[in-house]
Amino acid sequence: MGYLAVWKTLEDIVSEFRGKGISIPANIMSDLRYARSLINVLRADPKRRDTAQKIEEYLENLEAYLVSEGQKHFDAEQVEGWLKRLDKARREVSEEVEETRFVPGLPREQKWIRVKPSAELSIEKLKTLAGELNLSYNLQSDGYLLVYGEDKRVKDFVKKMATIYGSKVKK
Repeated sequence: MGYLAVWKTLEDIVSEFRGKGISIPANIMSDLRYARSLINVLRADPKRRDTAQKIEEYLENLEAYLVSEGQKHFDAEQVEGWLKRLDKARREVSEEVEETRFVPGLPREQKWIRVKPSAELSIEKLKTLAGELNLSYNLQSDGYLLVYGEDKRVKDFVKKMATIYGSKVKK
């Protein structure tokens, strides 16, 4: 089941309720937030089946409330459209990959940035620049360079990178 896709669809439906001025109970909004948090937990540790079961409970609860209330406030075509969108979302197999704010293996106090090498800034230039600023780096499987270290040094890295890139663009 595409939990994230279903969650986004339910979030869109909640937006439609709000757009029409219909208030949503606090417990329903809490369920929406909890479901999203649990989706992130499941993404971090996919082996936890109890988490998947809990996500399904929250999503089913949300859907039941929104559809039943939607039938009172919206026309039948619109509610039928929601059900079709939810059915399509359920059939999605792959979850969208979102950029995370947590990188496994890095100490909490270190800041980081992912940089995509380009013609102007090759991977070697980026590694050299990171090395000059005493920053650590790892080449990731998707081709990005993960540069990490002290906050001030990462900011200096970004400034120098922008200066180098900016001067090439202006010519």
